[in-house]
Amino acid sequence: MPSRTYTEQINGARLVVEVLGPDDAPAMVVHHGAPGLGSRAEPVRSFGPFADSFRIVTFDARGSGASSETAPFTHEQWVADIEALRERFDLGQIVIAGGSYGGFLAMEYTLAHQDQVAALVLRDTAANTDFDYLAVERARATDRVQIEEWVIERIGTGNFTSNEEFERYWRGILPLYDYSYDPAATERKAGSTSYHYATHNAAFGQNMPTYNLVPRLREISVPTLVTVGRHDWRTPVAASQVIADGVDGAELVVFEQSGHSPQLEEPELFQSTVRDFLRRAGIGPS
Repeated sequence: MPSRTYTEQINGARLVVEVLGPDDAPAMVVHHGAPGLGSRAEPVRSFGPFADSFRIVTFDARGSGASSETAPFTHEQWVADIEALRERFDLGQIVIAGGSYGGFLAMEYTLAHQDQVAALVLRDTAANTDFDYLAVERARATDRVQIEEWVIERIGTGNFTSNEEFERYWRGILPLYDYSYDPAATERKAGSTSYHYATHNAAFGQNMPTYNLVPRLREISVPTLVTVGRHDWRTPVAASQVIADGVDGAELVVFEQSGHSPQLEEPELFQSTVRDFLRRAGIGPS
C-alpha cells in the first residue's frame, strides 16, 4: 500500500503527516529526532517495512522539515501535538517510537498519556543530560575528521544565529554519527536537510537544561524496548542502560555494528528485534 501524505492544522501549526500501511492495522506513531534538522524522512525509511502489518504514522514536528515554524518549541507542545494527531487520525491505543530527541518525546508522551500507549520503542536516546559531556570529548578525540573548535563548543548548546551557521555546524559533526564513515553519504544527508535554527535553539538552549526523566522512569508501565548502537557518539550505551534500569521490565538491545542509527546501519536485525518485541507484547501479528 503506498504512503498517504496529509497537511493538517494541529494546535495552531501546519503539520505534514505521512501514513503507511492498512488503516485497520495496529497504529505505530514514529517521532523523528533532531528538532530543526530531522524530518519524517528517516522514520519513513526506518519503519516503512513495518507497514506490512502496522499503520505507521509519522510527521514533521512543528519547526522541522516541511511543517510550519510555529512556536512554542517545547516538550509540552510537541507532546500535545502527538496526542492531537492520535485523535485526528482516530488511532486508538498506539505504539509510540522515537529515536534520539524523538525518544525524549516518546517517553514524555508515554508519561503524559500512558493509557493511550500499548508499547514504547526507543532508539539511541537518553532520560537526562548526564552523558552529554562524552559527546564533546569524543568530538575532540576523533581521528575520523578534523572538527573545528567552534563546532565542538556548540554541541548541545542551541546557540545559533542563522540557518547558514547552523548548516556549517551540522556538516562539521555529521561524520561522527555513523559506524562506518562515508563522506559521500554524509554530504547527501547534509544537502537534503531542512535547517531551522530557531527550533534547534529552543530545543537545546531552553528545553534540555532542565530535562531529566530519570526520577519518573518507574512510572512507565507499558512494554518498553530500548535499542542503541554500540558506537553511538551522541547518546552512549550507558544512557540507554539508565532507561532500561529505570523502567520496570524494559529490554535493552545493543547493536554492535552501529553508531547513532542502528535502524539504518543494521536494518534487518533492528526490524527483527522490534517485531519480536511487539509480538511478545501481544501487538501485531503473532
